[in-house]
Amino acid sequence: MADRSKTSTEPAAPGAEGAPAGAPLHVAIVMDGNGRWAHKRGLPRTLGHRAGVEALRRIVEAAPGLGIRWLTVFGFSTENWSRPAAEVAELMALPKRYFKADLKRLEREGVRVRALGRRDGLSQDLVALLEEAEHRTAGNDRFFLQIAFNYGGQADIADAARRLAQEVAAGRLEPSAIDERVFSQTLSTAGLPPPDLIIRPSGEQRLSNFLLWEAAYAELVFQDVLWPDYDSGCLSEAIRTFRARDRRFGGVVSDDVLVAG
Repeated sequence: MADRSKTSTEPAAPGAEGAPAGAPLHVAIVMDGNGRWAHKRGLPRTLGHRAGVEALRRIVEAAPGLGIRWLTVFGFSTENWSRPAAEVAELMALPKRYFKADLKRLEREGVRVRALGRRDGLSQDLVALLEEAEHRTAGNDRFFLQIAFNYGGQADIADAARRLAQEVAAGRLEPSAIDERVFSQTLSTAGLPPPDLIIRPSGEQRLSNFLLWEAAYAELVFQDVLWPDYDSGCLSEAIRTFRARDRRFGGVVSDDVLVAG
């Protein structure tokens, strides 16, 4: 079975001195609310998406200082193809706009880039740009940025199941060898730690097919702010909420002892 892991999961200290103790190391964000932000201002939705790129830039710059080691953002889902053609074209242009402006800086500042999701159906120039970003930052390890593009949690699970079925059919894998660890290593997120915290701005309260397998024990925080307005203060607020949570991972606390249950 092919090794799909591209990112080290070795534990590491927070990204900056003075980061709050107990900060989530892996944060995932559904970048939602671009269209509504534009509508409130009488602007076309495309300008909302462009403003969303600026929000992404702010959060990538702020995250290491807040103790975040891995940041995964949801840029384009497998369901977004059903949107109007002009909006899809604008969404396709967003990673080009971001990486053409920021790739040199990301490379210089030690950020490792990884694209998650299906590359079938994407334009050749976009695939080439994503691969260039991955290649040029492959040696970096200060901070990890994953962009989920043409990604869907259900599609990723189905793709992983298909690959495992092909391995079994070819006689290279015994069905009895398939467990949670093996399945996780077959997903497009192989090699990443699961997210500690998943944030959804915009006031909506759902995952929308984002990191369904990986979200098993993530803390979820929903914030009533549209993505283009998101900033380091919003992220800090989400982290404070996270730190106040009691994470038990399926156990219960009895007499100061964690008991599975």
